[in-house]
Amino acid sequence: MSTIEPSAQACFLTDDEGKVVTWNPACADLFGWTPESAPGRLLTELVAGEARWPALAATGGGRLRMRFAGGREADATLGLLRQYGAGGAPQGWSASIAIAPADSLSEAERIGNTPLAEVVDLLPGTFYALNREGRLLLWNHNLERLTEMTPDELAAARVTDMLEPRERAQALENIRRVFHEGAEVSMEISCVSRSGRETPTVLGGARVACNGDHYLFGMGIDISRRREKERQLRLSERALHAASNGIVITRCSGRDNIIEYVNPAFEHIAGYAADEAIGRDPRFMAAPGFDAHERSQVRQAIAERRQVSVVFRNMRKSGEIFWNDLRITPVRDEHGEVTHFIGILQDVTAIKQRTEHLEHEVNHDPLTGLANRNLLWDRLDHAVHLAQRHGAMVAVILVDLDNFKAINDTFGHEAGDVVLKVVARRLQAAVRDSDTVARMSGDEFVLVLVDQPSVRFTLRMAERLRQALVMPVSFGGNEIPVGASLGVAVFPQDGTVGAELVRCADMAMYHAKGNGGGVHFYSAEMRRASEQRAALADGIRSALEHDELFLLFQPRMDALGGQVRGFEALLRWRHPRHGIMLPAAFLAEAEESGKMIDIGNWVLDQACAFLRELRQLGYTGLPVSVNVSHREYSQHGFVSGIAARIARYGLAPGSLEIEIPEGDLIRNPVLGRELSTQLREVGVALSLDEFGKGMSDIAFLRQLSVRQVKLSKAAVHEIAAEGSGSPLAKTLIDLGHNLDLAVVGEAVETEAQVDFLRSHGCDQLQGQWFSEPLAPDAVRQMLDQRHHV
Repeated sequence: MSTIEPSAQACFLTDDEGKVVTWNPACADLFGWTPESAPGRLLTELVAGEARWPALAATGGGRLRMRFAGGREADATLGLLRQYGAGGAPQGWSASIAIAPADSLSEAERIGNTPLAEVVDLLPGTFYALNREGRLLLWNHNLERLTEMTPDELAAARVTDMLEPRERAQALENIRRVFHEGAEVSMEISCVSRSGRETPTVLGGARVACNGDHYLFGMGIDISRRREKERQLRLSERALHAASNGIVITRCSGRDNIIEYVNPAFEHIAGYAADEAIGRDPRFMAAPGFDAHERSQVRQAIAERRQVSVVFRNMRKSGEIFWNDLRITPVRDEHGEVTHFIGILQDVTAIKQRTEHLEHEVNHDPLTGLANRNLLWDRLDHAVHLAQRHGAMVAVILVDLDNFKAINDTFGHEAGDVVLKVVARRLQAAVRDSDTVARMSGDEFVLVLVDQPSVRFTLRMAERLRQALVMPVSFGGNEIPVGASLGVAVFPQDGTVGAELVRCADMAMYHAKGNGGGVHFYSAEMRRASEQRAALADGIRSALEHDELFLLFQPRMDALGGQVRGFEALLRWRHPRHGIMLPAAFLAEAEESGKMIDIGNWVLDQACAFLRELRQLGYTGLPVSVNVSHREYSQHGFVSGIAARIARYGLAPGSLEIEIPEGDLIRNPVLGRELSTQLREVGVALSLDEFGKGMSDIAFLRQLSVRQVKLSKAAVHEIAAEGSGSPLAKTLIDLGHNLDLAVVGEAVETEAQVDFLRSHGCDQLQGQWFSEPLAPDAVRQMLDQRHHV
């Protein structure tokens, strides 16, 4: 525009900070801002000189010097009117600017009738101005449409005439508060048109000073759509509450999906009240150790923001496991982004149990409860398939009971059934959960052992099975002897399909039966391993008979004075072909073959004889420690056997020490307490070996009668060659002393280790640095040289 007309005017909307929201062509012509650049700019930029938005908003505008298009300035009247949102809360301002000489404006013009009318018709809702009597002075076309009244009818009406009778008192009270208290009010009412149509509306208003008087300026927003959405939400909520399936709604929040809603059916199924579940990730109900594959499916689907259906196990608040048929569906916002997931869960535990019961009857032997032939072939084919995929080994063992017909003939078929049930339990107890034990027919059983790490492992497994079967079965006061022949075939060496493996195992079983029972492997390699193991077991028996075993004694030295404080007995085998063998090479086989007890008794006798010889030579106060295994000290009569030896060899109390790894006692604390008490009562000291190798239970150790602890080899070997310390060794030494126990450092091999252990208070030291294990003659010679008494 070339000049600024005195009657020029503009109307637009701003937000709460005075930033332009709407901008029409009239505004663009008057001020020079384009419709594209104006939104977001501050209204105060139009004012010449300093102007602050809070001050303008507080006074409702006023007479100002303003900038117009082309850099021109002129006086103008700025009018600001508060706007309200759907909820009745203040939301932005309407601005009107009128340009006219100050002395030519009438009172009505200063109120802003003409420019304000143009503004209010731009607003989305109804606009009105009331006087104190509640009569309408100013309104927009939207109010006419809402009430279905003409301008003359509105000018003659009171605002309360447009309301439901029950809402008029509240409206009058709000009008009074506006004029007398200056309050800003809002209320939800139903506006009634001349035809009787009701429109839910949010009305809001505030007092405005104009020409020395006050008026109520306000707006109304039609909330029909909001009311309908609220009605639909209430209906949906009632449907969710009434649903028999559990419903969970979660919000996507990084790695977790936080529960925002659960329905009563969920509370009933899971046992958790809504306030106990909301705010948590649904994974808190996961049953540990179950259904890892299904849970990974859920995680992947959530990560990919897609639908998924799974059946897995969850845990109720009570700790009970239940089967959950879960369907998860993503919920997307208006931008297509997934913001929530809806999970519908159904407790299918009863259905699962019925199905499993039927499947069990179809796939299991009714007498023993083991897998039957149908399930065996299925499990075996599955095991072979997985083994092919992963390059693993599967063993098939066929077990046939010896002389089972004689059992039926001698004791009756009821006794035969009892034997079959006991054998089934023993076989099941001897294998892992991942393995399969099946009853093939009659007295014939088949085992499928998956993920076999080595042939030697399979060999030990077969021997364990054989030993589990040889114990007699009690029936009717009789002890029924049980024996079995076992044939073993291995995938992939002996066959690539299940049926072939079973045939090979069957042939191996008959070969075993023809050779007096026991275990026989189908392959030549396994046959050699079996023969070697049998030879080693025979060799152990021969070693005991031909005095091939012998003891060496390694001295324990006083850490400070260097005196001999005792000995540890160490077992060796002088093998006719392999030379001197350490215990690690044959004790495991001795355990498996049942010869460990005989070897242990021999070692105890030899150690006691050595102690007696030392005493006879005048060397007293030098105890000898003997390592014993769990198989030895857990047998009945172990302590009484030691007491008998002490008496037989005339040993002083405390001269014999029994050495047991700390971890063995902690794993069986009841046995540990009983053993330590019984040993103390017969005058035998208990020494804890491998102290600190695993987890130590200080409270439990205080309950034991222990003389000393021996640091684990790992703790001693941590001490570096240059003498830098081992925090573990120092901690264990302090811990042993806090328990009032002597601390022995064994496997000492370097001067740095000696110096460190001495400097930190270790009581005794043992290892190659001081002396290798000695024969009895060498022990006597060493003691004589040291003149030890």
